[in-house]
Amino acid sequence: MYIKNIALAAAALLLAASAQAEIAVTAEVGTTGVGSHLIFPMEKTLNARFGASYFQHKYNDTASTVSYTMKAKLQNIDVLFDWHLIDNSPFRLTGGMVYNGNKISMVARQDSNGNYNINGKNYAASQVGILNGGVEYQKAAPYLGVGWGNALSADKKWQLSADLGALWQGHPNGRLVHSGCTTTSAACTQLGRDVAIERVKMEADVQAYKVYPVLRAGVSYRF
Repeated sequence: MYIKNIALAAAALLLAASAQAEIAVTAEVGTTGVGSHLIFPMEKTLNARFGASYFQHKYNDTASTVSYTMKAKLQNIDVLFDWHLIDNSPFRLTGGMVYNGNKISMVARQDSNGNYNINGKNYAASQVGILNGGVEYQKAAPYLGVGWGNALSADKKWQLSADLGALWQGHPNGRLVHSGCTTTSAACTQLGRDVAIERVKMEADVQAYKVYPVLRAGVSYRF
C-alpha cells in the first residue's frame, strides 16, 4: 500500500517534471546510504524531489544480554519538497514522506563457553538451537529537515548540496524466535518465555532510533 502511494506520487511528479523547462539530478551519500534525486521546480521558491537510497552493513553487536551478528539494511524511496525562503537562495526547508525499508536482521552468537545469555540466564547453544530475529519500523515515515544548495539555481549547472534532518520511524517492531530446542519440554517452555522477554528488551534497546538522523552531502547537475 505504501509503495503504491509513493509510486503514484512519484508518477505525478515525473509527469509534472516533463512539462518543466529545467530539471536536475543529484548523487548523494550519507546516513541513508548512497542515493540519487530528481529535482524540478513547482513554484518560484518551491522545488520537488523524488529519489531513492540504499546501503547495507554487516557487523557484530549486543542487544540486551545477547550477542548477535547483525545486518543493517537501509532502503528508502522519498518524495520531498524544498522551500527556498528567498528566490534562488541556497538555504531551504524540506518536508515530505518516505517509504522506509530500514531494517536489521540478526543471528545470535554463542559466547566462548558455548552459551547464550537469554534474559539473564545461561543456556547451552547446543540445546537452544537457532536463535534469530530482527527489527523493522513503520513503512510510511515523515521527514523534516533543512538544507543548503539549490540544484535549479541559474548561477551554474553544477552545485554542491547538504541535508540535515530527521526521519520519524516510529516504534520498532522486534522479532526474536528460537527453533530446534533439544532439552526437556519444561526447559524448552521456559526458554520460550525468556526469549519473549528478551525480545521486549531488544526493542527497548533500539528505541532511540525511532527518530533516524539524516545527514547527506551531494553534487547535482542542472539540465
